[in-house]
Amino acid sequence: MGTFRNVWQGLDWSFLTEILIYIIPALVCVTIHETCHGLVAYKLGDPTAKNAGRLTLNPIRHIDVWGLTMLVVCHFGWAKPVPVDARNFKDPKRGMAITALAGPLSNLLLAVLLLVVYGLLYVPLLYLGDVGFFLLRLILTTAYLSTALAVFNIIPISPLDGSKVLYSVIPDKGYFTLLRYERYGMGLLMVLVVTGVLGEPLSNITGFVFDRLFMIAEWTGGLF
Repeated sequence: MGTFRNVWQGLDWSFLTEILIYIIPALVCVTIHETCHGLVAYKLGDPTAKNAGRLTLNPIRHIDVWGLTMLVVCHFGWAKPVPVDARNFKDPKRGMAITALAGPLSNLLLAVLLLVVYGLLYVPLLYLGDVGFFLLRLILTTAYLSTALAVFNIIPISPLDGSKVLYSVIPDKGYFTLLRYERYGMGLLMVLVVTGVLGEPLSNITGFVFDRLFMIAEWTGGLF
């Protein structure tokens, strides 16, 4: 028993910590994002997401394995889209735009909330040593990934949320033209991601937005 305890204590768990520090935030971010899509659609009259069991905080129902991997590795990714039937909206284009915006906005609000918590708990958690440092990293990483998810999804390329917003403001002729090419959107998006074309611009924009949001943490931390 003593030998087992010595082996257990001698193991290096840092690799597991590093995995968790990105997996947990990624799951939280995509779950909030997709659940809010479904909730807003339901409030606007479309029960499709509810009927599909997507109004849940169970991350398993929302995971797109490739999108989650991209979010963890590249800090830009996506989840399994919530099903929405625009025919259930009084104004289909407006309803789709509002539903689409709900995802990125929910991520920005989540980032703000987490940064408030980060600022308030920064000093107390430091007294907990390694555990407190891990929790601080977890909160900060979740806030950053949530910001990155919001920025990435506002790109006006299908199937990202920005495309739905774009469709709502262009004339019908342009709308139907874009719909014909919508199925190529994911392929185009993957090319842009894999080739790194989007990498630097998205990192710069995310960094800019996050730096401004981080002022909230600095302000709340100043309360101590």
